Amino acid sequence: MTLYTTISFKSELNDKGWRLTPQRETILQVFQNLPRGNHLSAEDLYNLLKSRGEAISLSTIYRTLKLMARMGILRELELAEGHKHYEINQPYPHHHHHLVCVQCNKTIEFKNDSISKTSMKQAEKSGFHLLDCQLTIHTICHEALRMGWPSLISSNWTCSKAIAEIMPKAIGSCEMEGQHPALK
Repeated sequence: MTLYTTISFKSELNDKGWRLTPQRETILQVFQNLPRGNHLSAEDLYNLLKSRGEAISLSTIYRTLKLMARMGILRELELAEGHKHYEINQPYPHHHHHLVCVQCNKTIEFKNDSISKTSMKQAEKSGFHLLDCQLTIHTICHEALRMGWPSLISSNWTCSKAIAEIMPKAIGSCEMEGQHPALK
């Protein structure tokens, strides 16, 4: 799998009888420019595009994200927040995996070549072509455990490490109004 350009995306859509609409192209460009390690939900993407003055409906965003995930362009991630997130799908050997605290939703990306190699071998052995390989490990961070998780901690508690990560982004978004913190 290679990274998609607008031309390759258009070609693959045309091969399937679909068109490259301006909305699909815009969504592809957002994910191409998204810094590594950032993930967007459909709602995040909608709010980002709205702040840029783009008039793309939330239903169009959901359909486009689903289509791009089926095509292998985007990775559809089920992290700990109860809704899907998306990121550009990097080609092998650049696949990465996620370690997620189910209490504070802190997400750490990591690489493990043995997971990717095993997935590639299994896909080839079965006559399949590997589009994506992802492992999400659901965890509890050390701070939540120290605070008495699960019985002594409220459901909306967030660890200080997650807050420290969020605060610079939130402050930066005030400084650069109208731009999603992940795209700075």
